[in-house]
Amino acid sequence: MLARVTDNTSMCNLDKGDLLREVTVKIGLERVDMQEGITVEALLDSGVTGLVMSSEFTRKQGFKLKKLDRPMYVRNMDGLLNKERPIEHTVEVNIYYQVHRERTEIDVIGGQKWTIILGIP
Repeated sequence: MLARVTDNTSMCNLDKGDLLREVTVKIGLERVDMQEGITVEALLDSGVTGLVMSSEFTRKQGFKLKKLDRPMYVRNMDGLLNKERPIEHTVEVNIYYQVHRERTEIDVIGGQKWTIILGIP
C-alpha cells in the first residue's frame, strides 16, 4: 500500500525537538481514460480514512468525473460536518510510487490545501 512507504527525502525538514507536521511523497498519477500521467506531491495523512483530491486540481487537469449514487458527507476531526459541499464525484486513476502501481478511485473534495491526500489505514 502506498501509505506504508517511508521516503526520508520527502519528509519536511525538522528542527531538533519539533514534531512532524507534514509528510509528503512524490507519486505518479495517471488518468485511466487517456493514459496521460503527471507527477504530484501528495500528503500522507493518518487522520483521513480514504484518498481525496482537490476539486480545483481535478478540474485543471481534466479528470473525468464519476458521479456517486449518493453524496458522502465529510466530518472534520472534531466530529462536525465539513463546511464544504459533500463528496459527489470520484476519479479513477493509476497511482505510481517507485515500482508500485495501483488502480483506485479518489474522492473529489473542495476546499483542500493539498492537491492529493493519501489516507494511512
